[in-house]
Amino acid sequence: MSIREKLLDFKRRLSDRKMYSIVIVAIAVVAMWGFYQYKSAASLRQELDNQYNRAFYDMLGYVNNVEVLLIKSLISNSPEKTAGTMQEAWRQANLAQTNLGQLPISQNVLSNTSKFLTQVGDLAYSLNNQGMGGESLSEEQYGLIEQLHGFSVSLEQSLNDLQNQIAAGRIKWGELEDKGKRIFKKTSEDMPNVQFENIDKTFQDYPTLIYDGPFSDHMTDAQPKGLTGEEMNVEQGKERVKSFFGQDRVEQVEDIGSNDQFSIKTYSYSVKFRDAPEDQMAMVDVAKRGGDMLWMLYNRSVDAKEQINIDQAKALGKKFLEEHGYKDMVDTYYLKEDNTAVINYAYKQGDVIVYPDLIKVKIALDDGEVIGLESKGYINNHTTRDIPQPRISIEEAQALITPRMDILSSGLAIIPTDFKSEIFTYEFKGTLNDRDFLVYINAENGREEKILMIMDTPNGVLTM
Repeated sequence: MSIREKLLDFKRRLSDRKMYSIVIVAIAVVAMWGFYQYKSAASLRQELDNQYNRAFYDMLGYVNNVEVLLIKSLISNSPEKTAGTMQEAWRQANLAQTNLGQLPISQNVLSNTSKFLTQVGDLAYSLNNQGMGGESLSEEQYGLIEQLHGFSVSLEQSLNDLQNQIAAGRIKWGELEDKGKRIFKKTSEDMPNVQFENIDKTFQDYPTLIYDGPFSDHMTDAQPKGLTGEEMNVEQGKERVKSFFGQDRVEQVEDIGSNDQFSIKTYSYSVKFRDAPEDQMAMVDVAKRGGDMLWMLYNRSVDAKEQINIDQAKALGKKFLEEHGYKDMVDTYYLKEDNTAVINYAYKQGDVIVYPDLIKVKIALDDGEVIGLESKGYINNHTTRDIPQPRISIEEAQALITPRMDILSSGLAIIPTDFKSEIFTYEFKGTLNDRDFLVYINAENGREEKILMIMDTPNGVLTM
């Protein structure tokens, strides 16, 4: 049979309805298989991209922490505190290098960046051991740390540039094999020629130490000190809610459950307001004992036009707290977002700021209304303290701070520890290399307790 006859025979077969159906089904199966393969490939590519993104952003966070810890070590003036800072810098550098190795870029491209992170880790490990032995840093070591800090800033800038290009879609992960050379070359080709003993080291994941105010999330598992009064029932809790917002303003308070799992047992309510849209409600948690407002959030829309500046918002927040029985509160740090401001207020006893007794107030900047409140720190920790007289003078405490820092202000403060206790300190605010810092010196024994770097951003004042 000739080719022409075969084609004619195939055409006659196709004209048969049964054969036609078989061909259609076959085409559909092939199309479905092709679509499945396409989706599988796309899913795999997305999964890989997600892994690369996660590794990259984790690395960026660790590099940022390394930069902060290096400059903090320049502030530290005690071997013990320097040792703690260096130990953390060592771990963060190792974590950064681990995530760096997960990126789809050849090792020869990353050699300088990897070399930098290795040197930071080795130096930090060496200085940690030195500090644990009670030996202070030498001027040569301070100079080396400053040099490495400069490289860390350069690396951070390069990574931020890369992040912006990835976010904007100008660079895909598949393109980094070529474009990575240009980006990572910025890091440093002139690393200091410092050799350290190659020591087998292990590390574990350390949390990123970022706060929205000093000690803002300090909590305690002990019995809350700030709870007073008798146990309330659900209806008494409703009355507390109405009193908090104002009887004339509240249309309805609905009980939506309770929570007895934590140290502060609460009732939860939803609140509807008179002359307000149906979907604009407030959610609140009220302490069963005493009826203190633990948490409140009013979900009304906030106008985009700012009518209240941050100083006015601070004054409004302080007035609101005073009207609800929270006396002697002072604003510390704040964060602006979506035309609202979340302001931290700490209790002040006499001339001592008590940071564990913290309340966060959220204020709408279109009209100054308080639309959020969180008082867990205050309820957990508030009590009248028996504050001793400092055993060292403020001049003696200031003399313990490195002369590299210019002191701007000072005062007394009580700060929490990681061990659920409190320390009576002097708080010094100062600057070094155009960065602002808080240094806490123990008012009883002169020990350097904590160093925080102040971040003055367009959206607020934060600490790290």
